[in-house]
Amino acid sequence: MAAISIFPNLFSFTSRTLPILLSLPFHSTSFHLYATTMSSPSSPVFKRAKIDGLPSSTKTIGTHSGTFQADEALGCWMLRQTPTYRNSPVVRSRDPAVLDTCDIVIDVGGVYDHDSLRYDHHQRDYDEKFTPKQNKDGTTSERCTKLSASGLVYRHHGKEVIKQYYPDLTEEMLNLAYEKMYNSFCEAIDAIDTGVEPIPGGLDPPVSLVYRDSTGLSARVSRCNPRWNEVDATTNQPPNPDERFEIASQMCGDDFMSVLSKIVEADLPARSIVEQAVNDRFECDASGEIIKLPSGGLPWKSEVYELEHQNKIEPLIKYVLYTDQAGMWRIQCVSVEGKAFENRLGLPKEWRGVRDQDLEKIAGIEGCTFCHAAGFIGGNKSYEGALEMARVALKKGGE
Repeated sequence: MAAISIFPNLFSFTSRTLPILLSLPFHSTSFHLYATTMSSPSSPVFKRAKIDGLPSSTKTIGTHSGTFQADEALGCWMLRQTPTYRNSPVVRSRDPAVLDTCDIVIDVGGVYDHDSLRYDHHQRDYDEKFTPKQNKDGTTSERCTKLSASGLVYRHHGKEVIKQYYPDLTEEMLNLAYEKMYNSFCEAIDAIDTGVEPIPGGLDPPVSLVYRDSTGLSARVSRCNPRWNEVDATTNQPPNPDERFEIASQMCGDDFMSVLSKIVEADLPARSIVEQAVNDRFECDASGEIIKLPSGGLPWKSEVYELEHQNKIEPLIKYVLYTDQAGMWRIQCVSVEGKAFENRLGLPKEWRGVRDQDLEKIAGIEGCTFCHAAGFIGGNKSYEGALEMARVALKKGGE
């Protein structure tokens, strides 16, 4: 068995050639929520708990040495948030004898077995996927990606991680947050790690990316790995890869919590408000394609999509009306689900890029303030004016 050096802190490494035990502490279903069961937006239910003072665990987490990815970096961070592995040291090695000494092992070892706490996904016959995705028509479909090691950790320990930070969530809220978190964060980590292309092949005509984004978490984690020719200016030695792994793991945790806090502290409190607006859509307008929200600050897009699926709403909602921070009424187009810049029904082309009195004349509606050049949002001084803009836009059909 290879020797292991145990260090009280991250900066006392004496060898880069042996597996190193890391111990840096870190500080860091149903889709329907009825309004009668939702807490108020300011309820303590949605407040994040402080877990920094919880006792650290002596159990060890094992993962592979060498080049690291967001997959195992995120998986280790998630485990460290649970009481069982709180701030646990991490062993990075590919030596089976070393890994056998660990209490839990992820992304190495060739075994997926929850009972023995082994979570690898590189086996030839491996085909584990997250729960099926809900489709627009109410059916379900298989996920595009297999679970990576972090996906397996999330499958078995994700709810426990969420409960650590938000212990007062009801079971219904917890299940919704768990599903949303996978859809908006964990699935992409799985897909990138398992080699799923963002654009499916076999399209006719072929489709290719018009630009590449290197700002995502997986790319940022990759850049944490020591470069082939990198030398530390202080030590004149190559950077310690285990120190860099810790930086990457915390980076993953920061991103995880950024998404989770939005889901729990913003999306869940907003859901009952959006649901009420959707239920009242025919009171807003007889078409049922316009909804009114009390404020534009609350997140509504994903909630609208989910509520449409859940309630099989037809026709789909086209416009959302709300006030901005200055009190102006806005009309915003609902984008095509899954698209960032394509609207279900854009504002009329002759309005686009026009402001104030010029827009009032063209639209024939009093109080118009602006229409964005891309036609996805406009403004009016009054609710009645914004509603009339939406009604006229519906009649014109995006001309």
